[in-house]
Amino acid sequence: MSARARAHSLFFLLMLGLSTSSVCVAVTPARQLRDVEYSRPDGRSLRLDASLPASAGPTAAAIIVHGGGWTRGDRRIDVQPLFKPLSDAGFAWFSISYRLATDITQFGVAVDDVAQAVRFVKRHAGEYNIDPNRIALIGESAGAQLAAMAALRAGPEASVRAVVALYAPTDLVSLYQHSTFIPAQIRNGVHGTPWESLIVAGLSQLSPIENVRREMPPFLLIHGTADSLVPFSQSTRMCARMRQVGASCEIYPLDGAGHGVRWWESSPRLANGYKYKMVHWLEEELGSRRPTSRALDGCEKDGPHTTE
Repeated sequence: MSARARAHSLFFLLMLGLSTSSVCVAVTPARQLRDVEYSRPDGRSLRLDASLPASAGPTAAAIIVHGGGWTRGDRRIDVQPLFKPLSDAGFAWFSISYRLATDITQFGVAVDDVAQAVRFVKRHAGEYNIDPNRIALIGESAGAQLAAMAALRAGPEASVRAVVALYAPTDLVSLYQHSTFIPAQIRNGVHGTPWESLIVAGLSQLSPIENVRREMPPFLLIHGTADSLVPFSQSTRMCARMRQVGASCEIYPLDGAGHGVRWWESSPRLANGYKYKMVHWLEEELGSRRPTSRALDGCEKDGPHTTE
């Protein structure tokens, strides 16, 4: 080969290397599932949506629990900002509906629904190509309380490796006693009556801060410091209690942020910051950090999806 031909070959290889280093690798579209029934308590159909990445081997998964004050909420709308960062990082995710507390007798039953969703996903791990030992729960607001309690009460068949709790109500007794969102006349109406002791006892049983234990999974608590609905102290006190018993906990504060991931979307600083932290923390806790996922940071990986 002549010197000129060798020079042309080297120039071509150099340009090829430069061009491929700045191009995003194509990613096979995720398989999308909708309206899959995962449980039927008392004849009521509870359903989930899922996104399953194309992968040669089992992937880590997250089960997402929406908020809404335990009485309302939507598994597609309320937690929508969480879907893309999880998909982009190669996680499978399942967003669930659960029984809403239409009356006081229903308050707390949704903890069992979250646990049942974990059991369902584990039973179908082979079908969904996920690793049943690398599952996390992610909850926001009331959904974070439900996710936390499901993780704290779980037996082996419903256990998870990690919990991400966004602005979680961890001390329901404190919220009942001090929240300005509970009208004073309602609080005063039960004060000093037998009803008050029953309410406090029930709320204590459903408060994650009163149920911590050394063997609980690690928690990432994401919370806005200006949250007027669920005070930031609900997360700091929960983390302090966890550390007292020897459990693992980390707080990610969003300076000046209020309540709700959908509101955070208006601020790229807030939205990008917590999403980055959430994904990297999950990668570390679930052992799912992939070299290709870091190479794809900043790339647009959305594509056409299949729906079932």
